[in-house]
Amino acid sequence: MNAAPAPGQIVILNGAPRSGKSSVAEAIQQSFDGVWMNLGVDSWGMATPARYRPGIGLRPGGERPELEPLVPVLYAALYEGIAANSRCGLNVVVDIGHHDHYSQPLGILPDCARRLAGLPVLFVGVRCPLDVILERRSHVHPGRESLYVTAPAGAAVPAPILLWQQAVHEPGIYDLEIDTEALDPAACAAKIRARLDAPAPGPSAFERLAAQR
Repeated sequence: MNAAPAPGQIVILNGAPRSGKSSVAEAIQQSFDGVWMNLGVDSWGMATPARYRPGIGLRPGGERPELEPLVPVLYAALYEGIAANSRCGLNVVVDIGHHDHYSQPLGILPDCARRLAGLPVLFVGVRCPLDVILERRSHVHPGRESLYVTAPAGAAVPAPILLWQQAVHEPGIYDLEIDTEALDPAACAAKIRARLDAPAPGPSAFERLAAQR
């Protein structure tokens, strides 16, 4: 009987929309050894029926209360899939924006952390200054314009953008943080690779999050 493979590495990139997560995920896929599957918010959104979108991409602030009961189920299924890929020996990179700013308290992130118990997870906070995010939101690929709230030059920053910046980094427990204004995607990936090669002592971010109730 063949022995089970060693679990694959899991890198979760958590940040606001347009903070540069997808570019870092792509750099990881291109530069890291082995197979790295991307199971992030965009791929999961494409798998979600149109009438239930944005699914796990639901904005903070109680935007669509009627969809909120489905959100924990979608997250649970996503993280069970991440775990299954890792246990099969595949590495996984996840670009996502976690928050618990819904109209009802849900506690999604600790539940997700518990689903990856025993697996090698690096939780990375992806930081990006607000002015850079606003600039990136004004330049999106054709066909994706409706996905992002934008602000004309000189106008006040829309509340949904400000709320994303705050909510996505709560409670702010990470193994590593990167700044996508200071570092390009390749440099961010290199920083993540170095952290994977030299893990810090003590419990990981996901182990600490899993202990929360």
